[in-house]
Amino acid sequence: MTKLRSVGRTSSSSSEDLRARVHFCAETGQIWLHEHRMLLVHAEAQAALRKELIDTLGMDRARGLLTRMGYASGVRDAELARTRAEDSSDLDAFMTGPQLHTLEGIVRATPVKVELNRHTGQFYAEILWEHSWEGQWHRHHYGIHSEPVCWTQIGYACGYTSAFMGRTILYKEVECTGMGHNNCRIIGKPAEEWDDAALQMRYFNSESIADQLIDLQTQVVQLRSSIGDRDQLPEDVTGASPGFRAAYALLKQAAGSHISVLLRGETGVGKEVFARSLHEMSSRSGKSFVAVNCAAIPHELVESELFGVEKGAFTGALVSRPGRFERADGGTLFLDEIGDLPASAQAKLLRVLQEGEIERLGDQKTRKINVRLVAATNANLQQLVKEGRFRSDLYYRLNAYQIVIPPLRERKQDIPLLSKHFLAKHSAIHGKKLRGFTDKAKRALLGYPWPGNIRELQNAVERGVILAPSGTRIEVGHLFMSCNDDQPHEFGLDPTGGLDINCWETGKDLREAVFNGSLTLDQVEAMLLETAVDKARGNLSSAARMLGLTRPQIAYRLKRLHEGKEGADDFGPASLDPTQAGAA
Repeated sequence: MTKLRSVGRTSSSSSEDLRARVHFCAETGQIWLHEHRMLLVHAEAQAALRKELIDTLGMDRARGLLTRMGYASGVRDAELARTRAEDSSDLDAFMTGPQLHTLEGIVRATPVKVELNRHTGQFYAEILWEHSWEGQWHRHHYGIHSEPVCWTQIGYACGYTSAFMGRTILYKEVECTGMGHNNCRIIGKPAEEWDDAALQMRYFNSESIADQLIDLQTQVVQLRSSIGDRDQLPEDVTGASPGFRAAYALLKQAAGSHISVLLRGETGVGKEVFARSLHEMSSRSGKSFVAVNCAAIPHELVESELFGVEKGAFTGALVSRPGRFERADGGTLFLDEIGDLPASAQAKLLRVLQEGEIERLGDQKTRKINVRLVAATNANLQQLVKEGRFRSDLYYRLNAYQIVIPPLRERKQDIPLLSKHFLAKHSAIHGKKLRGFTDKAKRALLGYPWPGNIRELQNAVERGVILAPSGTRIEVGHLFMSCNDDQPHEFGLDPTGGLDINCWETGKDLREAVFNGSLTLDQVEAMLLETAVDKARGNLSSAARMLGLTRPQIAYRLKRLHEGKEGADDFGPASLDPTQAGAA
């Protein structure tokens, strides 16, 4: 059913809920709206930039650029509106846009009439804009204009509503302060309902000069492909940091030879991926690549697994079978965690490297093999040699060509590339369409030390892909099980719009009350829960956001509080019923 009503000023609880999403970090100088990074920019400086764009590009091209900039901002804010739509009506969720436009200081947006139905796609809106910075500054620089000039704001309205409705919605400015009106007024409806939609849509298309640059880029890529771009990385090897590039350059140089390679690096840095890349780049790529984790094989079975076994060699050897060396004949054998090889296997491995032949366990016959050996370890083999746990002659044989793969914490520049790669990979595997990572999630990815290296990063991104709703962005909570205690302290806006930077100091009395026994932690929790639900007018999701909880978490705490009150008070029900609060 189509929803139709005249809309007045936004409710205080709804505005407070949005203000609770704004946080300032004094340590890092970052401002956050939910999980998107924001900027607090001087309006005069923004106006000066706008004027320079107009003077440089001309009125028409500047209008297109500014409209597209506003459109991108509106699409981002629509993501926040979608999270609120889960707990409110479509109309109330839509109001997030006008409220954010006001909160962000762009313009005071007051919907006069809104008619929408997301199911059928029907939409009509009339919105009053007051104190438009764009209209005021355009008039200041150029005087009264013959056409509407609030281009960034129109772009925002179109981007926000189109993303919210899932179809193209166009707005027109029918009154504008830049034209001499007291306020601005806009009307929005589906693009096909406007007679001149094509004329308006051209401002959302990239300029022809950008298209030409893209065409030239495409031609360069095709040219490089035709002559063979030797610097192009395989699909599963991603990185741009100096440390990674240096290691990969060594790998490429080894590809043309048959020398044994020793890969060193912490667990999870991608040693097997490097080994596979070496195999694919070499002349052996048409033969087998066999990987063995030496640490996963019991010591008594290592020799039979590597070199093969003849029937009857030991109890249980019922048939003859080749070992991993024979299976890799002509190709590449990758021995991971080679430092865990037992002494007897080390001696036989040295002979294989020196003579190029093996003997199966229980057999006297030697077999010639042609295998390229790639070994890997996260241990210090030189130290193991000093301790007598690894043969020195084997170490020097393996160490002829060593490549050290740096840990992810030393490859910060590669984290965005790897995250994007894993996002695309696991989105395809799980059938998800995601828009990327929120700004706060990107900061968390860069700030986390990644002790498990690339393997841990891949697992975190896959978890984010699974938890993030389709069509949204991956948030911090989707990536990590708990918040990082090392994150800088942030403070938000109080109900009057001021910064609650002194919130720690103002909580001193409360802390003292807990320490001296006047209040218990349960009583403090009860006060916080009841206050949050009251400020949110019974909306549990909104109350949960105020407290930094999820809806199930606050519902559980309210239920526990409710049961505790019933047990303590036999005269009537508890004052707060979570089931009623959830229905409010």
